Amino acid sequence: MLRPVHLFSQRFSLIQVGAVCLLVAAVAAVAGRWVGSSMPAGVHELADAPAEIGSAQHLGEKGAAVWKQLQRRYGTRNTRNAEEWVVRDHFQDKRGGVFLDVGAADAREWNNTYFLETALGWSGLAIDAQPEFAAQYARLRPRTRFFSLFVSDASDGVEQFYVPANGPLGATSNKDFAGSEGRVEVRSVPTITLNDLLAREGIARLDFLSMDIELAEPRALAGFDIERYRPSLVCIEAHPQVRQQLIDYFHRHHYVLAGKYLGVDAQNLYFMPDSSDH
Repeated sequence: MLRPVHLFSQRFSLIQVGAVCLLVAAVAAVAGRWVGSSMPAGVHELADAPAEIGSAQHLGEKGAAVWKQLQRRYGTRNTRNAEEWVVRDHFQDKRGGVFLDVGAADAREWNNTYFLETALGWSGLAIDAQPEFAAQYARLRPRTRFFSLFVSDASDGVEQFYVPANGPLGATSNKDFAGSEGRVEVRSVPTITLNDLLAREGIARLDFLSMDIELAEPRALAGFDIERYRPSLVCIEAHPQVRQQLIDYFHRHHYVLAGKYLGVDAQNLYFMPDSSDH
């Protein structure tokens, strides 16, 4: 089990978060200019890493080192970032777990739960507001139940949903966020809470929660009894607009950041139950 990094009780303002990001970027930029014999021990190895390490390397030497360790241990991955490696590392390739994948999108490509099901025998629920993905799950994911719904803080409503013409991965319920992606298709999608869906489907426990729904994460969490299901690991996309709300939510429910992975994934945050509470 990883040693958790406790969250401070005070709030982190966007100004503070921005300042830290700028500092990290500046340090990484300086580190990136180190060449030849001026590199400290260990950095030569990182310089020889595949091009994909760039997604972690901008966070600095430590992030790149952890990325390389995970890559060496787990090899190729299906996920867009380091999500699959993090999940495997946390659970140590545990078999037969249960997942909840919110904003699941494609059944295989850039998917956070594909490996869990196909290689480790996990099962669970996948939810996405776009029904176009249903056929893939039916064909490729027999242990996953797919639902085309919008996860929110209330069930039986209707949500306006915006799908960019240039691809489905930026689809969102936030009109302003969608507008930044160019031309969009507007749809009406029925809503459901995670509590209602889990109860309806008879899910009594969760090991892993993955959530990537483009700024709608706080609303989805408002309809989820995390104290009841207590997933061992949460991977959640954390855009700057909602990052503080997410940190506050998990802090209130006695979850801590998995600090080991902060340097390998700039898009997501990873949370675990605070073991000191028990």
